Amino acid sequence: APAALQADADALKIPIRLPKLPADWQANSGSRKGIDGGRTDPASRQQVRAVSSTVGYLTPSGMYLSLTQSNADEDKLVASIDTDLYPTGTQDVDGVKWVVYQGADADGKTAEPVWTTRLNGPGGPAQIAITGAAGTDEYRTLAAATQKASPLSAK
Repeated sequence: APAALQADADALKIPIRLPKLPADWQANSGSRKGIDGGRTDPASRQQVRAVSSTVGYLTPSGMYLSLTQSNADEDKLVASIDTDLYPTGTQDVDGVKWVVYQGADADGKTAEPVWTTRLNGPGGPAQIAITGAAGTDEYRTLAAATQKASPLSAK
């Protein structure tokens, strides 16, 4: 994950954080994507393309969680993960408010929740999203590690 996230910071030119997770967390996948009309340009107020970086982790319980970091607007980032989710509440993680999105899939089964927050820092804001099959404690561990990390310096 460290090399992949650094490469994403260099290529995407958005604030990317490398969470310091316990040793029993294992990164197992990564990807980048664009989100057409994913953000509102602050100067022109026009919808423009956003980018995102995703790293997947296997948690100590063997469940999967993904961490997506983007310059997208909150609603567009969540919709890029699952279009059928809606905000249902919040989680406070060490003083940072995460909005929790939930919903059902096409078969009526409960979809995996998405937790999202906007983190400000050097290089501007980043919209962060966490989703997967893990439990609340593991969501909180990944959220806390991400929000504590400083953005990597782009090269």
